[in-house]
Amino acid sequence: MLRLGILVSGGGTNLQAILDELDQGVITNAAVSVVISNNSGAYALKRAEDRGIPAVCISPKCYDNREEFHKALLAELQKKQVDLVVLAGYLVPPMIVEAYPNRIINIHPSLIPSFCGTGFYGVRVHEGVLNRGVKITGATVHFVDTGTDTGPIILQKAVEVQQGDTPEVLQRRVMEEAEWKILPEAID
Repeated sequence: MLRLGILVSGGGTNLQAILDELDQGVITNAAVSVVISNNSGAYALKRAEDRGIPAVCISPKCYDNREEFHKALLAELQKKQVDLVVLAGYLVPPMIVEAYPNRIINIHPSLIPSFCGTGFYGVRVHEGVLNRGVKITGATVHFVDTGTDTGPIILQKAVEVQQGDTPEVLQRRVMEEAEWKILPEAID
Protein backbone atom coordinates (compact mmCIF):
# COMPACT_ATOMS: atom_id res chain seq x y z
CA MET A 1 0.00 0.00 0.00
CA LEU A 2 1.25 3.45 -0.98
CA ARG A 3 1.80 5.63 2.11
CA LEU A 4 0.95 9.26 1.39
CA GLY A 5 2.38 12.29 3.15
CA ILE A 6 0.29 15.34 2.35
CA LEU A 7 1.80 18.78 2.93
CA VAL A 8 -0.68 21.63 3.28
CA SER A 9 -0.72 25.22 4.42
CA GLY A 10 -4.38 26.20 4.59
CA GLY A 11 -7.91 24.90 4.44
CA GLY A 12 -7.15 21.54 2.93
CA THR A 13 -9.70 21.41 0.12
CA ASN A 14 -7.34 19.29 -1.99
CA LEU A 15 -6.75 17.06 1.04
CA GLN A 16 -10.53 16.66 1.37
CA ALA A 17 -10.79 15.72 -2.32
CA ILE A 18 -8.13 13.03 -1.77
CA LEU A 19 -9.89 11.71 1.35
CA ASP A 20 -13.24 11.61 -0.48
CA GLU A 21 -11.74 9.69 -3.40
CA LEU A 22 -10.05 7.24 -1.02
CA ASP A 23 -13.44 6.66 0.65
CA GLN A 24 -15.13 6.09 -2.70
CA GLY A 25 -12.45 3.69 -3.93
CA VAL A 26 -11.32 5.99 -6.73
CA ILE A 27 -7.82 5.99 -5.25
CA THR A 28 -6.83 2.39 -4.69
CA ASN A 29 -4.01 0.79 -2.73
CA ALA A 30 -3.10 4.00 -0.88
CA ALA A 31 -3.57 5.55 2.55
CA VAL A 32 -2.71 8.90 4.10
CA SER A 33 0.06 8.31 6.66
CA VAL A 34 0.47 11.92 7.76
CA VAL A 35 -0.75 15.43 7.05
CA ILE A 36 1.84 18.11 7.75
CA SER A 37 1.36 21.88 7.81
CA ASN A 38 3.67 24.78 8.53
CA ASN A 39 0.64 26.63 9.91
CA SER A 40 -0.80 25.54 13.25
CA GLY A 41 -4.13 27.15 12.35
CA ALA A 42 -4.52 25.28 9.07
CA TYR A 43 -7.99 23.75 8.86
CA ALA A 44 -6.42 20.86 6.97
CA LEU A 45 -4.94 19.64 10.25
CA LYS A 46 -8.43 19.44 11.75
CA ARG A 47 -9.67 17.57 8.67
CA ALA A 48 -6.92 15.01 9.24
CA GLU A 49 -7.49 14.76 13.00
CA ASP A 50 -11.22 14.24 12.45
CA ARG A 51 -10.33 11.22 10.30
CA GLY A 52 -7.81 9.79 12.76
CA ILE A 53 -4.89 10.66 10.49
CA PRO A 54 -1.73 11.93 12.20
CA ALA A 55 -1.72 15.72 11.81
CA VAL A 56 1.54 17.49 12.51
CA CYS A 57 2.47 21.16 12.52
CA ILE A 58 6.11 21.79 11.74
CA SER A 59 6.47 25.56 11.77
CA PRO A 60 9.62 27.41 10.73
CA LYS A 61 8.97 29.71 13.70
CA CYS A 62 9.98 26.86 16.01
CA TYR A 63 13.47 26.52 14.54
CA ASP A 64 16.58 28.67 14.61
CA ASN A 65 16.95 28.59 10.82
CA ARG A 66 15.38 27.23 7.62
CA GLU A 67 17.79 24.31 7.41
CA GLU A 68 16.72 23.01 10.84
CA PHE A 69 13.07 23.45 9.83
CA HIS A 70 13.66 21.50 6.60
CA LYS A 71 15.49 18.74 8.47
CA ALA A 72 12.55 18.39 10.87
CA LEU A 73 10.10 18.17 7.96
CA LEU A 74 12.21 15.51 6.23
CA ALA A 75 12.58 13.56 9.49
CA GLU A 76 8.79 13.46 9.95
CA LEU A 77 8.23 12.19 6.41
CA GLN A 78 10.87 9.52 6.91
CA LYS A 79 9.48 8.56 10.33
CA LYS A 80 6.09 7.94 8.74
CA GLN A 81 7.78 5.93 5.94
CA VAL A 82 6.05 8.00 3.28
CA ASP A 83 6.21 6.62 -0.27
CA LEU A 84 4.66 9.61 -2.06
CA VAL A 85 4.69 13.25 -0.94
CA VAL A 86 1.70 15.27 -2.14
CA LEU A 87 2.01 19.04 -2.10
CA ALA A 88 -1.22 20.99 -1.76
CA GLY A 89 -0.26 24.62 -1.41
CA TYR A 90 3.20 23.90 -0.06
CA LEU A 91 6.79 24.34 -1.27
CA VAL A 92 9.64 22.03 -0.34
CA PRO A 93 13.39 22.69 -0.46
CA PRO A 94 15.91 20.79 -2.61
CA MET A 95 16.87 18.67 0.43
CA ILE A 96 13.43 17.03 0.38
CA VAL A 97 13.23 16.81 -3.42
CA GLU A 98 16.56 14.95 -3.41
CA ALA A 99 15.36 12.58 -0.65
CA TYR A 100 12.20 11.74 -2.65
CA PRO A 101 13.21 11.77 -6.34
CA ASN A 102 10.14 11.38 -8.59
CA ARG A 103 8.06 10.74 -5.47
CA ILE A 104 6.77 14.27 -4.87
CA ILE A 105 3.80 15.61 -6.80
CA ASN A 106 2.24 19.06 -6.81
CA ILE A 107 -1.08 20.49 -7.95
CA HIS A 108 -0.83 23.88 -9.68
CA PRO A 109 -3.92 25.91 -10.63
CA SER A 110 -3.02 26.62 -14.25
CA LEU A 111 -2.08 24.80 -17.42
CA ILE A 112 1.69 24.76 -17.02
CA PRO A 113 3.77 26.33 -18.60
CA SER A 114 1.33 29.26 -18.41
CA PHE A 115 0.89 31.25 -15.20
CA CYS A 116 3.41 29.30 -13.14
CA GLY A 117 6.73 29.81 -11.45
CA THR A 118 7.80 32.38 -8.89
CA GLY A 119 4.98 34.69 -7.87
CA PHE A 120 2.19 32.56 -9.34
CA TYR A 121 0.38 30.88 -6.46
CA GLY A 122 -3.12 30.92 -5.01
CA VAL A 123 -5.44 33.61 -6.30
CA ARG A 124 -2.50 35.36 -8.03
CA VAL A 125 -2.62 32.69 -10.73
CA HIS A 126 -6.24 33.50 -11.50
CA GLU A 127 -5.60 37.24 -11.44
CA GLY A 128 -2.92 36.65 -14.07
CA VAL A 129 -5.27 34.57 -16.20
CA LEU A 130 -7.97 37.25 -16.12
CA ASN A 131 -5.54 40.12 -16.69
CA ARG A 132 -4.15 38.37 -19.76
CA GLY A 133 -7.61 37.66 -21.14
CA VAL A 134 -7.13 33.96 -21.86
CA LYS A 135 -10.25 31.89 -22.49
CA ILE A 136 -9.01 28.53 -21.14
CA THR A 137 -7.16 27.85 -17.92
CA GLY A 138 -7.07 24.73 -15.75
CA ALA A 139 -4.86 22.75 -13.42
CA THR A 140 -1.73 20.65 -13.68
CA VAL A 141 -0.34 17.83 -11.56
CA HIS A 142 3.40 17.51 -11.99
CA PHE A 143 6.40 15.86 -10.42
CA VAL A 144 8.40 18.26 -8.26
CA ASP A 145 11.99 19.03 -9.09
CA THR A 146 14.26 21.73 -7.68
CA GLY A 147 12.71 24.44 -9.88
CA THR A 148 9.36 26.16 -9.35
CA ASP A 149 6.63 24.37 -11.33
CA THR A 150 9.24 22.96 -13.73
CA GLY A 151 8.96 19.20 -13.12
CA PRO A 152 7.49 16.75 -15.63
CA ILE A 153 3.75 17.05 -16.15
CA ILE A 154 1.60 14.08 -15.10
CA LEU A 155 -1.95 15.31 -15.83
CA GLN A 156 -3.71 18.46 -16.94
CA LYS A 157 -7.36 19.43 -17.14
CA ALA A 158 -8.74 22.50 -18.89
CA VAL A 159 -11.40 24.82 -17.47
CA GLU A 160 -13.23 27.52 -19.40
CA VAL A 161 -12.87 31.13 -18.28
CA GLN A 162 -16.31 32.73 -18.23
CA GLN A 163 -17.41 36.30 -18.86
CA GLY A 164 -17.59 38.19 -15.57
CA ASP A 165 -15.30 35.83 -13.64
CA THR A 166 -13.53 37.30 -10.65
CA PRO A 167 -10.25 35.74 -9.51
CA GLU A 168 -12.06 34.10 -6.59
CA VAL A 169 -14.88 32.68 -8.73
CA LEU A 170 -12.39 31.34 -11.26
CA GLN A 171 -10.24 29.89 -8.47
CA ARG A 172 -13.22 27.96 -7.11
CA ARG A 173 -14.21 26.65 -10.57
CA VAL A 174 -10.65 25.47 -11.27
CA MET A 175 -10.61 23.64 -7.93
CA GLU A 176 -13.99 21.99 -8.47
CA GLU A 177 -13.64 21.13 -12.15
CA ALA A 178 -9.94 20.31 -12.34
CA GLU A 179 -7.83 20.19 -9.17
CA TRP A 180 -10.15 17.96 -7.14
CA LYS A 181 -10.38 15.52 -10.07
CA ILE A 182 -6.84 15.20 -11.38
CA LEU A 183 -4.94 15.19 -8.08
CA PRO A 184 -6.68 12.00 -6.87
CA GLU A 185 -6.32 10.50 -10.37
CA ALA A 186 -2.58 11.18 -10.36
CA ILE A 187 -2.19 9.61 -6.92
CA ASP A 188 -4.04 6.50 -8.05
